[in-house]
Amino acid sequence: MTKSSRCELITWEHFYKLARKLSLAMYNASFQPEIIVAISRGGCIPARVICDYLDVFNLDVIKIEHYHGVHKEKTAILRYPLSADINGKRVLLIDDVSDTGDSFDVAIQHLMESGEPAELKTAALHHKTISSYMPDYYAEIVHEWRWIIYPWAVMEDLRSILGSMETPAETIEEFDRYLKQQHQLEAPGQTLEDVFSIVIQT
Repeated sequence: MTKSSRCELITWEHFYKLARKLSLAMYNASFQPEIIVAISRGGCIPARVICDYLDVFNLDVIKIEHYHGVHKEKTAILRYPLSADINGKRVLLIDDVSDTGDSFDVAIQHLMESGEPAELKTAALHHKTISSYMPDYYAEIVHEWRWIIYPWAVMEDLRSILGSMETPAETIEEFDRYLKQQHQLEAPGQTLEDVFSIVIQT
C-alpha cells in the first residue's frame, strides 16, 4: 500500500452481511463443503461464520504470510501447513480477500500436494480485479483498488500506518487528519485513541 492509497474500513455488521451473502451463494449453488480450510489469519473469522451458516463442523487452518500490517512481503510463503485429511472430501478454501492472488496460489498448491479432494472450491469476501486469481465465490468485487481494513485487523493496520508516517503524529487529532487526507479514511475516535496510545507506549 502506498502512503496515499485509499482505505476502506469494514464494520462488523458489514462483514456479517458479506459472510451471509457468500454462504448463500454456495448454498444456492448446491455446494456443501465437508471441510473448510481457512487461510490464516484473514480467513479465520469468515471461515467460522460460514461454518455456522453451512453447518460444517470440520475446520482447519493453514497460515500463508504475505503482509505484515499494510506492508507487503516479496513472496507469499506457507508458514503452517494443513493438518486435516482432505482425501475424497469436498473442500472449501477461504480467505478474507483475493488481493494479488498469491496467497490462494500458494494455498491451493499446498492442498493439492497434501491430498486428493473430491472437490476444491475457493471463496473470499472481496475479490480485487487486479488479482491474478479469481475465487469461485466472492461477496463483493473491487474494481478500483483500495486497502481493505477488516474489523479483526483494525489495530494492526492502523498501527502500521501510524508507524510508517514520515513525520510521526504527536496527537490523535494529527493522526485523524492524516488518515482522512492521505487515505480517505475516517476511523472511530475510540479506535484512534487505542491505536495511538498503544503505539506511543511501545
